[in-house]
Amino acid sequence: MRILIVSDTHRKEGNLRYLLDKMKPLDMLIHCGDVENDPDHIRQIAECPVHMVAGNCDFLSGLPLEEEFMIGGYRVWLTHGHRQFVGINNRMLLEEAKRRECQIVMFGHTHKPFLEIARTADGITAINPGSLSAPRQEGYRPSYILMELDRQGIAHYHLNYL
Repeated sequence: MRILIVSDTHRKEGNLRYLLDKMKPLDMLIHCGDVENDPDHIRQIAECPVHMVAGNCDFLSGLPLEEEFMIGGYRVWLTHGHRQFVGINNRMLLEEAKRRECQIVMFGHTHKPFLEIARTADGITAINPGSLSAPRQEGYRPSYILMELDRQGIAHYHLNYL
């Protein structure tokens, strides 16, 4: 299973379109918010199932603020992160993910990629793909994460830059 995880495209879809064409076929697209565009348009160009949440700039999108779903045997909590103050630190985000009994939390908002893979049985994998259109980390390269489930259902994560 191949899953493309992106965030903070802010109405600039060029890099998203490029990735979708380059990486086809995908089993799923996950967008961590701040689409600032018609969510149905993103679903059409993805040509695969899409999970998408509203970011702090998606006022009238009709998207949910958060979503919980399964990827294989993993319970995932998807949120933009602004309501958990991820710009300060991830403490509140991780506490909420643990309370929800999620193994993976995916978020955006900071425009900086972050990948912390759980190392213990009760640990939580925290994923922020950064931004495809307005990166803020050193080097300012657009970033995304490819998540792959192997035949045993084990998740592998690859942080990539354009």
